[in-house]
Amino acid sequence: MPDRITDTLHHLMAMIDGYADELLRARHGITYSQFEFLAELAFRQPVDISTLARRLFVTKAAVSKRTPSLVAAGLVETYPAAGRRVMLQLTARGAELVQAASAELDGEFRDLFTHPALADLDVERLHNDLRTILALVSGKDLA
Repeated sequence: MPDRITDTLHHLMAMIDGYADELLRARHGITYSQFEFLAELAFRQPVDISTLARRLFVTKAAVSKRTPSLVAAGLVETYPAAGRRVMLQLTARGAELVQAASAELDGEFRDLFTHPALADLDVERLHNDLRTILALVSGKDLA
């Protein structure tokens, strides 16, 4: 693989997603993709399918297709709203799962930063720098 920052970042994100997926499957029986759905829903609930799809950068069909399995698992509930809108929100069980899984993932990744090879790394500064890069890539004005 070429030694370009683009490749390194892409490879790192793929590895992080894979690691998170393994952890979530083993501890909670969900995939990382399902967790992202639930975590975004936790942040914005209640929310309609269209808005959730935009926030997840997927289609409305993708959200609609994923919803029934999460409802069947007792993690999400739906209800009708004005027009043909369908609203989504977490159940108590879904909220507990998001809270527990979020804490576990954050702890696991923070633990990586305790490796001796990263002794000089300022984790909070890295986090702030990554948020700044994310804002820049998202086209947000930082001023």
